[in-house]
Amino acid sequence: MSSSSSCGVSPPVRTEILNPISNRFFAPSRINFQPRSKCEMINRRGFALKGIVASGLSVMGSSLTSEPVQGVERLPFKPDGYNFWTWRGRKIHYVVQGEGFPIVLIHGFGASAFHWRYNIPELAKNYKVYAVDLLGFGWSEKAIIEYDAMIWRDQVVDFLKEIVKEPTVLVGNSLGGFTALVAAVGLPEQVVGLALLNSAGQFGDAKTKTTESEETFLQKFVLKPLKEVFQRVVLQILFWQAKQPTRIESVLKNVYINTSNVDDYLVESIKMPADDPNAGEVYYRLMTRFMLNQTEYTLDSFLSKLTCPLLLLWGDLDPWVGPAKANRIKEFYPNTTLVNLKAGHCPHDEVPELANKALVDWLSTIATKASSLQTV
Repeated sequence: MSSSSSCGVSPPVRTEILNPISNRFFAPSRINFQPRSKCEMINRRGFALKGIVASGLSVMGSSLTSEPVQGVERLPFKPDGYNFWTWRGRKIHYVVQGEGFPIVLIHGFGASAFHWRYNIPELAKNYKVYAVDLLGFGWSEKAIIEYDAMIWRDQVVDFLKEIVKEPTVLVGNSLGGFTALVAAVGLPEQVVGLALLNSAGQFGDAKTKTTESEETFLQKFVLKPLKEVFQRVVLQILFWQAKQPTRIESVLKNVYINTSNVDDYLVESIKMPADDPNAGEVYYRLMTRFMLNQTEYTLDSFLSKLTCPLLLLWGDLDPWVGPAKANRIKEFYPNTTLVNLKAGHCPHDEVPELANKALVDWLSTIATKASSLQTV
C-alpha cells in the first residue's frame, strides 16, 4: 500500500448554528471536583450537527510558525505522519512515545493524533503513550466504506491486541470518548481504565420507540434517490465552505474558550487530511449514514456493561456538551471520578497543563492496581 498521507473529514456546518460564547479570557486557576446532579438529555441531532464541526475543519495553507504553550512540551508536527499499521488491509496512523504502563489516546471527529500534541510528550515521561488515528480521519486511510461506531470499536480493540498487547487505559475526546467506551466494553480483560473528555454519545430515551414500515415503490425508487442526490449536493457545498480559513477560525474559536491555542499547528493538522481525494466522500458518508443516525448506540447501553474505573475530565464551558452530561454519567456509573476544568470542548489541548496533571494523578492509581493484579 502506498505511503501517501490520508485525510481527515472536514465539517461544514454553518457557524450560525453555534451557541455564541463570550470572548472573555477564562484563566484556568484550579481543578474543580463537582458533585453529582441530574441533567437533561441533549438533543441528538443538534449535537451531531454541532459536534462534527468541533475538530473537523480544514484550512487553506498555513506555516507552523506559532510558539508552543510556555512550559509545555509539544509533539513535533510531521507532515508524513509517524507510524503506520495495516488493519483489514487499510493503513492506520499512530504515534508512540515513552516506556512503561500503556495509555491509548483517541481523538475526536475530524481531528487526529496531533490533537494530543501537548499531552503525548508529558504523559510519555512516565507511561508508554499511543495516539491512534481512527479510520477515515487524520493520517489514517480514507476508506470508502459504510461507517459505523462498531468499525472504530473493532479498530481500537485490534490495535490493543496487535500493537499494545498488555493491560491499557483508554483516553478519548468527543467521538473518541464514545469509541473508547465501546472498545472498553468490547475488551474488558485488557482495558483497566477509561478516561472520557467531553465525550460524544447520548443516553437512550425509553419513551421513544422507532418503528420500521415497508417502503412503497414511490419511496424506494423515486423519493429516496432524489433525497440522496439533494443531500450530496448540499454536503459538497458545505464541505467546500468548511475549507475557507475564516470559517475554520470562527468555529475553532467557538470551541476553545481561551483561543490562544488555536494556532497554525492546530489548523494545519486538520487541513492536511482534508486534502485527500476521498475526504469529501468520507465526509458525505459520515454525515448521512453515521452522524445523523445514532439511535442504535447509547451511553447507558455501554455504561451498564463497563467494568473498569472511569475518569470524566470535563471542560465545563463547552458550548455543546456541558457539565450536566458529565453529572448524569457519574450518576449512572458510580465508579467514576469527575474532574471539571475551566475549558471548552477540547480541554486536553486548551488547558493541557491542567488536563495532564489530572490524568497523571488518576493514572497513578490505575497503573498501581493493574501492576498488582499482574503479579498476583
